Amino acid sequence: MRSFNYHKPDTLDAALALLSGNDEALPIAGGMTLLPTMKQRLAAPEDLVDLSGLPGLADVAMEGDILVIGAMTRHADVAASPLVKEKLPALANLASRIGDQQVRHRGTIGGSISNNDPAADYPAAVLALNAEIVTSKRTIAADDFFVAMFETALEPGELVTAIRFPLPEVAAYMKFANPASRYALAGVFVAKTTSAVRVAVTGAGPSVFRASDIEAALAESFDATALERISIDASELMSDIHADNEYRANLVMVMARRAVALAQQSG
Repeated sequence: MRSFNYHKPDTLDAALALLSGNDEALPIAGGMTLLPTMKQRLAAPEDLVDLSGLPGLADVAMEGDILVIGAMTRHADVAASPLVKEKLPALANLASRIGDQQVRHRGTIGGSISNNDPAADYPAAVLALNAEIVTSKRTIAADDFFVAMFETALEPGELVTAIRFPLPEVAAYMKFANPASRYALAGVFVAKTTSAVRVAVTGAGPSVFRASDIEAALAESFDATALERISIDASELMSDIHADNEYRANLVMVMARRAVALAQQSG
C-alpha cells in the first residue's frame, strides 16, 4: 500500500469540497473493497476522504410509505433494525447474510451499491424494489443507476446519501453463496407490488440485471410453478473458477423459484 493523505471531514459539504476537482481523491465508507484493493496496489489514491464522521447518513426512517436508509448504515444495522424487519423483512434478511460478522459491522449499504460489485447482494434489492438513490446532486432511479461491472451513474465527486425503498406487497431474496467469501454465485431478489413484478439477478452477470422473462411469467402467475418452463440465456453470464455460465444460468432459476416460494410464505 502506498502512502496517502487521510481526511475525516465532519460535514457533507466538507467531504464534497475535498473530492471536488481532485482526481486523486477517493471516498471511503466501510472500506471493505477499497482497502484490499489498495493493499494489492490496484488503487493508489493520494487522498482518502473518510465518510464515517458525517452526521445524518446512518439513519433509518419511514417517509410516508417509503423506507429511507442512509448511505452510511452498516449491513449489521440494516439487518438488526426493527423498522426494516417490520416494513421490509426481505432486505433485513439479505443484509444478515452479507459476508461475515466483520464485513457486516464495517460495510455500508451506500458503499456497496456505489462499488457495484457484480456479486454483491444490495444491488439486487435496489433494482428489484425499484428504489431511488439519493445523492449529493440528484435522485437516480434504480434502473438508471447500475451501468456495468464496478460502474454506476455516479459522477466524479458525487456521493450517495440515502436509498429510498418503496414497500412491496411481498418480496424475498435467495442466493447460492461462495462458501468462502459469501458473495453470490447467483442471487435473485423478487418483489411483487400491486402493479408489477420485478426480479433482479446478481452474481451471474457482469452487473446486476433484471430478468424480464421471469418477471413476465410471474406477472401472469406469482407462483414458483410458473417458472418451470422458463430458462435463462447463459451466453451473457459469467464463467470463472467458481462456476461456468451454464451452471450459473441453472442456479438463477433455482434461486428464483426458491425466492418466489419464500415470498409466498412471508405474504
